[in-house]
Amino acid sequence: MIKEYKTITEVAGPLLIVEKVRDVKYEELVEIELADGEKRRGKVLEITTDKALVQLFENPQGIEIKECKVRFLGKVMELPVSRDILGRVFSGSGRPIDGGPEIMPDKLLDVNGTPINPYARDYPDDFIQTGISSIDGMNTLVRGQKLPIFSGSGLPHSRIAAQIARQAKVKGQEESFAVVFAAMGITFEEADFFIRDFKRTGAIERAVLFLNLANDPAVERVATPRLGLTAAEYLAFELDMHVLVILTDMTNYCEALREVSAARKEIPGRRGYPGYLYTDLASMYERAGRIKDKEGSITQIPILTMPEDDITHPIPDLTGYITEGQTILSRELHMKGIYPPINVLPSLSRLKDKGIGEGKTREDHAQVLNQLFAAYARGKDAKELASILGEAALTETDLKFAEFADDYEKKFVAQGENEDRTIDETLNIGWELLAELPRTELKRLKEREIEKYMPIRSRKSKAEEKKLEVE
Repeated sequence: MIKEYKTITEVAGPLLIVEKVRDVKYEELVEIELADGEKRRGKVLEITTDKALVQLFENPQGIEIKECKVRFLGKVMELPVSRDILGRVFSGSGRPIDGGPEIMPDKLLDVNGTPINPYARDYPDDFIQTGISSIDGMNTLVRGQKLPIFSGSGLPHSRIAAQIARQAKVKGQEESFAVVFAAMGITFEEADFFIRDFKRTGAIERAVLFLNLANDPAVERVATPRLGLTAAEYLAFELDMHVLVILTDMTNYCEALREVSAARKEIPGRRGYPGYLYTDLASMYERAGRIKDKEGSITQIPILTMPEDDITHPIPDLTGYITEGQTILSRELHMKGIYPPINVLPSLSRLKDKGIGEGKTREDHAQVLNQLFAAYARGKDAKELASILGEAALTETDLKFAEFADDYEKKFVAQGENEDRTIDETLNIGWELLAELPRTELKRLKEREIEKYMPIRSRKSKAEEKKLEVE
C-alpha cells in the first residue's frame, strides 16, 4: 500500500526533507502532488530514522510545504524497454518527446544497472568503422571499447558526434548495429540539430535519443546517461545488437553532480566536485564492453569539453584513468579550418592493435599507422624548428617532412562532414601521402607492402632516382 505524507519540512533547491516516514528505501521513487494537482517526480537520496532526503527530477518552483502531498512508490527508477525504442526520441527523464505513443514495455529495467563483472567480460577485438580517417586509421575504435573525445568550448564536437552516429558500423554486421545517443545540458538549437540530422540521414531508424536541455533541471542530467546505458544494455544483451553509446557532454553531467552535492552539503573534493566523482564516472563507463557467450556488445564514446582546454582538469583526468584512451580535438587545427580537428599525436586508442590487421581491417594497417605517426611527428618538429631558425636551417629531408605534415592535415585529417570513408580509402590516402617522402625514410614499412600498396607512379619515380644515382 502506497502511503501519503504531508510532512515536508524544508525545500533547498532540488532537495526536500520529508519527516515522520516509515519503511522508505534508498533510491526509491517519489511522487510529489502540488496543490493544483500537478505531479512531480523524485527519488530518495538519504534516509535517517524517520526522515527522508528527496531529490527532485523537475523544477522545485511552486512547491508549498503545507499544501504538497508526498507518496513513496516502493520502486526504483525504471525504463520501459522493447524493440520499439529504436527510432524514438526521449527527454532526459525517459519520457517520449517526439509525438509518438508511450512505449509498451517488454521489460522495466532499473536505470542504475551494474558494471559488467570482469570475469564475465570478453576481450574487445573487432574493428568499428566510423568513416573518419583520423579515428579509423590512427586511433582505431574497437567493439566493446570506451574511447572518449576530449574537446573544448567552441570546437565542433557536436558535429563529430552526429557524424559518428550516422556512419559507425561493424563490418558485416550493419543490420544489427544501433546507436544510443544521450545528450546532457545541450541548447535547444543543438537538440534540434541532432534530431533533424538523424531524421535527414535516416540514422534515426537505428537510434535511440535521450535529450536533456540546458533549461531542464540539473538533477535530470544525472539520470540521462543512465537511461541511455540501460537502453543500450537491453539492445545489446537482450536483442544481441552491437550498440554504440555516445554521451555528450560529460562536463555538463559532472557540473550537475557538483550542484547536487553542494545542495546536500557534502564535503567537496578537487575544484568543488564531490569526492566520489571517480567512482560515479566508473559506474557508467564500466557498463560498456562485451560479455562471454553473448552476441551483442556496448561500445562507448563519452564526449567532454575541457574547461579552459585544461587536460589536467578533474573531469578529463579521471575519465582518462577509467577509459581505454582518448581522442583529442585541436583548437589550432580548428583555426586552420580543418574538420574534424583531431590531433592524432596526443590521441591514443589502447586497444587499436587488437582491432586492426588482416581479417579485420587490412594487413598493412599497423605499419601504415606507425609510419604516418612517425612522419607527422617529425614534420611538426621540423616546422617548429623552421619557425625559430628559419627554413634555411632545415635540410632537404626536413623540408619534405614539413611539407608532408601540411599535406597530412589537409588530405588525411581533413574530410567532409558527410564524407564516409571506408578503411581501404583511409589507408590508400595514407599511402599516397607516404609516397611524397624519400624511400630511405620509410623505415616502418615492409618491402613487400611497399611493392603492393605504394602508388605505381611513386615506385617508378623512386626507381628512376636510383638509376640516376648509379649513372
